[in-house]
Amino acid sequence: MSEKSIYDGLTMLGGTTVQPQSPEEAVLERVPNPQSDVDYAVRFTAPEFTSLCPLTGQPDFAHLVLDYVPGDWLVESKSLKLFLTSFRNHGAFHEDCTVSIARRLVDTLSPRWLRLGGYWYPRGGIPIDVFYQTGEPPKGVWIPDAGVPGYRGRG
Repeated sequence: MSEKSIYDGLTMLGGTTVQPQSPEEAVLERVPNPQSDVDYAVRFTAPEFTSLCPLTGQPDFAHLVLDYVPGDWLVESKSLKLFLTSFRNHGAFHEDCTVSIARRLVDTLSPRWLRLGGYWYPRGGIPIDVFYQTGEPPKGVWIPDAGVPGYRGRG
């Protein structure tokens, strides 16, 4: 009799996957958190996030910084990468992209806390930064600064 693994049921690791054509088509996978009795922070940084302007179809670029304190679930990183990449063909304003990503993660993971900063590069000379947070982080958890400077030719 084989022992069940926390990784059973994952569909994207270890094989070829098809790039989802939209965020709605993208599948976010999760795995049980083997350290769910401890509060700790996880950070993902996507410095080359791309979406499309919903009116012109021109590309928009952002530096995303995702921090979360997991509860019972961890996001599977390949599925997160594919989910974020699915926005390359998706037209939405910066605010909608940022908040939609955060809400989808909250719905999938039910984290103890989540924060997403969307640092959008300028279009028409104006950068737009969008921030989403579920509330106060748990006490005693080290949450580092996002590390993205205010716009000065971002880099």
